[in-house]
Amino acid sequence: MSFLLGIIYLSFISLGLPDALLGSAWPNMYPEFQVPVSYAGMISMIIAFGTILSSLQSDRLTRRFGTGKVTAASVGITALALWGFSVSHSFLQLCLWAIPYGLGAGSVDASLNNYVALHYASKHMSWLHCMWGVGTTLGPYIMGAVLTGGAAWNKGYRVISLLQIVLTVVLIVSLPRWKEENPAGEETRGGKPLTFREIISIPGAKAIMLCFFCYCAVEQTTMLWASSYLNLAKGIDAKTAASFAGMFCIGITVGRGINGFIAMKWKDEQMVRMGEGMILMGILVMLLPLGNLASLIGFSLVGLGCAPIYPCIIHSTPEYFGAERSQAMIGVQMASAYVGICLMPPFFGLLANHISIRILPLYLLLFLVIMGVMYELLNKK
Repeated sequence: MSFLLGIIYLSFISLGLPDALLGSAWPNMYPEFQVPVSYAGMISMIIAFGTILSSLQSDRLTRRFGTGKVTAASVGITALALWGFSVSHSFLQLCLWAIPYGLGAGSVDASLNNYVALHYASKHMSWLHCMWGVGTTLGPYIMGAVLTGGAAWNKGYRVISLLQIVLTVVLIVSLPRWKEENPAGEETRGGKPLTFREIISIPGAKAIMLCFFCYCAVEQTTMLWASSYLNLAKGIDAKTAASFAGMFCIGITVGRGINGFIAMKWKDEQMVRMGEGMILMGILVMLLPLGNLASLIGFSLVGLGCAPIYPCIIHSTPEYFGAERSQAMIGVQMASAYVGICLMPPFFGLLANHISIRILPLYLLLFLVIMGVMYELLNKK
């Protein structure tokens, strides 16, 4: 493995580190700021909105500065924002620091995904997204260790910020290697960036955007509501339901590690269809009256099914749209993903409140069907 690829692996771990940090620290944060527990959603929305904006600008930024500089600057901005969280003394300050947090996360996510799609095999895309899963696991673990040790939540954010600062320094030092390891240059460097109107007019663009929207609707709705579904619909006690729901996240992370090996033999399209089939199996198992074990198996299958879809569609983007347009396309894909993350899990909450939480498998099935149809349309075009 090359030095640069090793740096990219570290960057993907870094991407995941802060993602689950707010959720793990919030029970200790909101009493201090004297705000309702629901206000965590406001911070998450600000971060997501910033991520959408910076994802849409990734084509312009990468063409002007190159992937290496965009990645280093974005990680640096994220590190600064996390440090800002650690020294915040009011909810308003958290909201203000959430703006650069989201802006930094979106740029590095879109730029790195495009770079890997252009220059590395599909197996690396799966393993890199597995590393993101490792990061999302490590973040809450670090916060938990800090809190267990008797320190305040601020220290947890400070530790993650320092790790991001170290990575920023490493990225700055490694900037010359981006050109050395790809002497032909980055395919997206220079040229005129595409406008949003130009991007969505490309054949297949709307289909791939809907794929990402629907995928994130399935993934994030499951992640948010699985535990409540098991508790309220299946009658499983809260602690057992939480551990059962955790199998979904384990399924995604472990699945991406395994998929890297499968990707050595299978094409991206085969991997995506395999994932869709496994999600369908998981949903069908959840719908059958087979008891608690079936629910555990169902959520595990949905997690394993989700594993190949996101990285494999990203990896095939240059093949679908060409290297020159791939950064713009991946930018709007990331934006579509975050729109799905922002809207669809809360919308299910409304449906669960007014209808029943038992409709979760049917809700997931609806988005899976739309995603499957859009993906086949994309392949035809």
